[in-house]
Amino acid sequence: MNRRVIHIDESPIRFERWRQYLPNWLKRFLPSGGGNAEDHHGKGMFGFTVFLLSESIVFLSLIFTYVTLRLTHSNSWLPSGVSGPELSTFAIANTVVLLSSSFVIQPAENALKRRKLNKFRWLWLITIAMGTYFLIAQGIEWSNLDFGLSTGLVGSTFYLLTGFHSLHVLTGVLLQITMLVRSFRRGNYNKGHFGVSATTLFWHFVDIIWVFLFSLLYLWQA
Repeated sequence: MNRRVIHIDESPIRFERWRQYLPNWLKRFLPSGGGNAEDHHGKGMFGFTVFLLSESIVFLSLIFTYVTLRLTHSNSWLPSGVSGPELSTFAIANTVVLLSSSFVIQPAENALKRRKLNKFRWLWLITIAMGTYFLIAQGIEWSNLDFGLSTGLVGSTFYLLTGFHSLHVLTGVLLQITMLVRSFRRGNYNKGHFGVSATTLFWHFVDIIWVFLFSLLYLWQA
């Protein structure tokens, strides 16, 4: 006989006391009562959230380094003849596409929860296309810039930040393709959809990071 096993929460902080006041969308990322043994989705989402927090620290360290170098080398930030990344219509359009994709991928996950598989696939496919567009546009922008990776601090920091972020976008697109392919396996999501939920959360994370990078790299230049 299968018995439901409960892991006792032995944390010195009584999370359950304040967890009840959190919005429902945030509760799904936190374990309840130590977590049920069968609750693979809940425990998995909590672990994945912790992973994204560690990724945030990496990005924050890079952003802090950029701001520090920018402030301490303001007079020599742009070498002679270099204009730096410009706030062009192309860059703005690319940003709009990426940020808008968050408003596509979330309804896709919601459609899967309601077992509307075809709607999930179409919305998921649109998100993949939007992410791919961003990567291609980012590559086009890199090829048209008047500075390279070795062009002083402006070059090394710009390509490091945008390159590291693009690597995350590429990872997100590959994860989305994997989830889309798996959706064609009969009964694949009958026991849960942790992969889709984790990929959706990862994509929101990528979009939020780009808001900070776009503000630093483009708006600060304007």
